[in-house]
Amino acid sequence: MSYVKTKLLNKLLLEIEKVIPFKDKINTKISTSDVGWQLDHSLKVINNVCVLLEKKHSKKYKKDFNLWRSILFPLGYIPRGIAKAPKFVNVQETISTQDLYTQLNNAKVHLKNVEPLDKNAYFIHHIFGTLSKKKTLRFLEIHTKHHLKIVNDILNQ
Repeated sequence: MSYVKTKLLNKLLLEIEKVIPFKDKINTKISTSDVGWQLDHSLKVINNVCVLLEKKHSKKYKKDFNLWRSILFPLGYIPRGIAKAPKFVNVQETISTQDLYTQLNNAKVHLKNVEPLDKNAYFIHHIFGTLSKKKTLRFLEIHTKHHLKIVNDILNQ
């Protein structure tokens, strides 16, 4: 199952790669952030979450109930403008094209590293709670699609 999820995430990375040349585009009717910020944020989340997932020992994983997760994960949807990104994935500096490509390549490597992890490897999200490997990959999918939709809205206006 994780292979299917990482394959899907790799397809989303290809979508990110295609829009990197448009990193400086902005449309304040859609977002106060430009395309580059959206891509940078998405890649930082994938890379940081994968690193954290690799570090969490599966024997300590505890299933928990989370209302937001139980509503939004089946829908595959994150509403716009409600949550604030944590500081470590919310950089306000100039984003270079080269840095985006470096982060993209790192994300591909991290996704390969996540595949063989135990199903009970986990990540603790500040809103969605404790996420197993499967739920973490679902979160990364939903989150990446959310930001790619914003990017597409910026580019298509």
